[in-house]
Amino acid sequence: MSVLPPGFISTDDVLHDRLSASEVRRLELEHGNAELLYGLDLLGVAGPFSRVTPWELEDEAGVRRINASGYAATPFGEMPPALTGFLREFLEKNRAMALPQQSSSPWRAALEANLVRLLARELPSHADSQVFFCSSGTEAVEGALKFAKAFRPGSKFQISFGSGYHGKTLGSLSLTPNPEYQDIFRPLVPGALTVPYGDLDAFRALVRRVGPDKITCVIVEPIQGEGGVNIPPPGFLSGLGEYCRQHGIVVIADEIQTGLGRTGHWFESAAQGLDPDIITLAKPLGGGMTAVGATIARHDIYKKMLGGLSSKRHSNTFGGGALAMAVGLKSLEYLIENDFPARSLELGERGLHRLRETQRRFPRLLEGVRGQGLLLAMQFQPMLGVPLPGVLKELVFEATALLALRELHASGVIANLSLSSKRTVRLTPALDMPMDVFDTIFDRVDDFARRRPVSRDLLTGTPPVLLARLAKFAASKPKKRTPSDG
Repeated sequence: MSVLPPGFISTDDVLHDRLSASEVRRLELEHGNAELLYGLDLLGVAGPFSRVTPWELEDEAGVRRINASGYAATPFGEMPPALTGFLREFLEKNRAMALPQQSSSPWRAALEANLVRLLARELPSHADSQVFFCSSGTEAVEGALKFAKAFRPGSKFQISFGSGYHGKTLGSLSLTPNPEYQDIFRPLVPGALTVPYGDLDAFRALVRRVGPDKITCVIVEPIQGEGGVNIPPPGFLSGLGEYCRQHGIVVIADEIQTGLGRTGHWFESAAQGLDPDIITLAKPLGGGMTAVGATIARHDIYKKMLGGLSSKRHSNTFGGGALAMAVGLKSLEYLIENDFPARSLELGERGLHRLRETQRRFPRLLEGVRGQGLLLAMQFQPMLGVPLPGVLKELVFEATALLALRELHASGVIANLSLSSKRTVRLTPALDMPMDVFDTIFDRVDDFARRRPVSRDLLTGTPPVLLARLAKFAASKPKKRTPSDG
């Protein structure tokens, strides 16, 4: 029997919880993204956490919290029985090739077909569309940009929208107008242009100024997630699609957070009257268990890039692997069989009503709340109510959300930050969360608001030593901050 060399950690050590929480954090700080873990550890939200139920997590002290986090990537919570039971069966019985890069695959074929059929139910023009699989949302966007460029090879510009988020690999980052994440990597992919989100007149004016023939594509989130759950005005998406159709501009709908039920619709773009040429999917497709991304493109666009001997012009080693495809297929099946978009709509209306009541009673803590389905947001009043210069203002906004995240954690709710909306904290609970657990989230948000009824209480309620350590940590970060109204 072979034995690992001294100092190595075995799978049994991890599987049987032989690593203490403090040892896990030490190893992460030493060998991983130390700055991120250090910041989370300062706030007391770093974990590690253990699954109690799919919707509840427990820390090292045995404190249970409801997980309303996951950035929309855990549609059924942590290790949902619907998937774990299936995975056991898959591992025992599957005989299909694991990484079928140069062969057909039953799992990939089934998921391709089901995704296109689901999309075509909402948008019949996509009945003959085709799918390219990858391993993440940002890869799905990169693929979409290449599809669009191949379809309009003489064009130079790509348009995205302010406060948008499309990923952090170089192409998707170029269309994520956030100086904090972009600046150190300049020059980015050339040709990225930005207009205000929801402003159709500004978009049309930009197209006229640049010239429609020079524009490759426009990429848009039907609802901006990292922007703080920004919902566009009625008619914006349908008007955008019609204008682009008139001028032959490829429209990419980034449905990585909004797609497959979270907003109460299978595809939020379709619900708002947009029939995009390309759709990107990822987060919920992996069921919170594995990494699956997908780019769905119209037949003529797909063939333009991957036709004939050029069919290997774009590839992905792990995209389409049997395990990922099996999980994606089961996740989609579970979503369809239980009509989770309808449940998301119902729960979302219930949760948004509760948040509005909390905001009404505590307006000095919450400036506003927003939501569509189970994509919910709380925008906090700034901790300091005095005018501040740009960089300092953005730091105060960011600190407001961080301390709000800490207080929610103390109240028993794990939530998400918003990368492009500094004062906004989001809730993205599981679509199958039991009603009593779901209601408890908002009971605990109320408890937090009663304990800290004014935003400055986030500051005064934090121990001075912790504030000093957080300030020192913030001073070490890049000085540029994304301009933000929240």
